[in-house]
Amino acid sequence: MLHLANTNPFLYSIAMIARTHSAIPYGYEGRIVEVEGDMNNGLPAFNIVGMANKTVSEARERVRSALINSDFTFPDKKVTINLAPADLLKDGSYLDLSIALTVMVLSHQLLQENLKNKLFVGELSLDGALRPVHGIINIVEIARTAGIGEVYLPLDNLSQASLVPGIKIIGVRNLRELFCHLKGEKSIINNHPKNVVINTKKDENTPILDYIRGQAFAKRAISIAIAGHHNLLISGPPGAGKTLLARAAANLLPTPSPEEQIAITKIHSLTGETDSIIRERPFRAPHHTASPVSIIGGGTKAEPGEISLAHYGVLFLDEIPEFPRSVLESLRQPLEDRQISISRANSKTTYPADFILIATMNPCPCGYLGDPTHECTCTQQQINNYQKKLSGPLLDRIDMNITVTKVDNSDLRIKTPVEIKEPTEHSVVKNKITGALDRQRTRYGKAGVYNASLSSHQISTMLRLTPAAEKLLESASNKLNLSARSYFKVIKVAQTIADLDDADLIDTPHLSEALNYRKR
Repeated sequence: MLHLANTNPFLYSIAMIARTHSAIPYGYEGRIVEVEGDMNNGLPAFNIVGMANKTVSEARERVRSALINSDFTFPDKKVTINLAPADLLKDGSYLDLSIALTVMVLSHQLLQENLKNKLFVGELSLDGALRPVHGIINIVEIARTAGIGEVYLPLDNLSQASLVPGIKIIGVRNLRELFCHLKGEKSIINNHPKNVVINTKKDENTPILDYIRGQAFAKRAISIAIAGHHNLLISGPPGAGKTLLARAAANLLPTPSPEEQIAITKIHSLTGETDSIIRERPFRAPHHTASPVSIIGGGTKAEPGEISLAHYGVLFLDEIPEFPRSVLESLRQPLEDRQISISRANSKTTYPADFILIATMNPCPCGYLGDPTHECTCTQQQINNYQKKLSGPLLDRIDMNITVTKVDNSDLRIKTPVEIKEPTEHSVVKNKITGALDRQRTRYGKAGVYNASLSSHQISTMLRLTPAAEKLLESASNKLNLSARSYFKVIKVAQTIADLDDADLIDTPHLSEALNYRKR
């Protein structure tokens, strides 16, 4: 019979449970993971259980080397790490730091009290340094929601994490530095680094409106689309400047609000595109060979696609009929709901997708249908097949539809306001857009709500038409046989035109112009 008095007390002291908290991104949200550790006598072993994939399982070697190379000891015992909840699939290297600290508590190098009300996340290198991880905003937000007071993360993630208010964030360089901080020997003092701005929409070659000759009608349409967050389709022959006009829209996008910056940075961080703060609205221009998954999102991990990466910005589809029909039809739901729900066998998540769709197309395969200077060589069957690539339901979701023509060669050498040092058209239009957005923010009470995103009920209660405009709308909707969706889209575009004109009510000129953009 074994007597306690004759037993080495250390052998009993090592039989214990240690707990630390970490988190992982889960879709557009995050999930708290409790890292439990148990150490017992037996053959030396280090096991990780709890639905851990290969990346997490490989943390055993990273943690062991990081501890030893940081002058800590790794216990010569049987160590078992459980990642709770056990039915949640864990992926990535987010849990390395938390696992290492759990082992240090088990081996009495740290006290459990040192880790109370704290969350730890980060990838460990073999020498104990912390490497940044993706989706840090998701992690900090879920920690704040769970009531955790402090989050310890890699120093390179500090910039993005600082966007989330209401929680203490501490950037850590390495395991030794964190140990000294938790023991109270030397506190970590973060001098928050200057946020590196990732410019996602502009470069030296991005045009402005002043560089585009003619096309006054198209420029007006683009300014309306940006001001009200409306979808726009530009049709015309080759060389008319459709792509140039669409890319000029990137320079008209206003600076996002702080809340929008968090949302934009969050979605780009999830894909690993940046570890910094994004302070410009995205302008995404995928090629027409892109797959449905890359556009809509999905894959084995249900990752966001181009429509989500264009959140609060522009999704530009050049030559939209060349995109596969499956891709175009999959845009119908996010264009309406401004979000996308992705369901897979082992996961389901919803990503935001509040983007402005700007698309271009030729009127026919050869591109010269209706061009007075160039004969169209397409048959009627070819024209019909080409135009049918855009279904009626998809076109009904596009707020504005315009046709452009070639600019006369004599107009191509006219000096622009930039060249003659006059006030630029770009600055005038952008100021009007800023004013229209301010009116919308005042009307709806918060940023991120635009005329295009209003529901039919909100239109009825928030937007006002003059009696003459009401009469014109009723007459035009009957003559043009507008669907209910088109009816409300005309009102929303008219409201944006009124906002650009600094008008309180939608009048007949605003409505007449909006109706012109519904013609095809």
